[in-house]
Amino acid sequence: MMKALGSEPANDLATPTDEAIMSRYRDSGKPEDFNLLVKRYERELFRYLARYLGDASLAEDVFQNTFLQVHVKRSLYDDGRPFRPWLYAIATHQAVDTLRKAGRHPTLSLDQQRSGSDDADPGALIDLLVNEGVGPLAQLQQKERQEWVRESINRLPDTLKETLNLAYYQDLKYREIAEILQIPVGTVKSRLHAALAKLGEMAKASHRDEDG
Repeated sequence: MMKALGSEPANDLATPTDEAIMSRYRDSGKPEDFNLLVKRYERELFRYLARYLGDASLAEDVFQNTFLQVHVKRSLYDDGRPFRPWLYAIATHQAVDTLRKAGRHPTLSLDQQRSGSDDADPGALIDLLVNEGVGPLAQLQQKERQEWVRESINRLPDTLKETLNLAYYQDLKYREIAEILQIPVGTVKSRLHAALAKLGEMAKASHRDEDG
């Protein structure tokens, strides 16, 4: 994982926001602020990259490059800009470049469940399919359903897999996914609904095959 720069960050009386830390790091360049951001995101972001890339070694390299870019691009950070989607945008672009150079495509594993039914949370769309799916999904045990979803999503176009990954795993909202992928919010929604529709068609086809 990313090695700390200099000394460890001091404990603050009040926990600063990511945005406050990034603004401070932009202005001062103090290693303790950089280290604090790395510490907050090292596990979460590494897991995302490992799933996206399908390779822990590549994920480690991309993680390092992501925070290198945070350092290099710190002068471009605007006060108040949500830090998390900005970081994920950098990480995703780094991952895409890495896969392109290696001649590979992103992988996606949906073997975990997420809770919540907030309409602003696009990841809940996948939960609806997994928990209330048509055809064979309704009869399968949870582990089997997850395996079916994982295999089926791997058959989707890369753009749909990429969007589902951000929505399902990373607790990102539509607008955050749009910022990361640099596409309109409407396109994010259409991709997610298209992905759900395709998965539904796969489930029906699987059900027909079993009945036949």
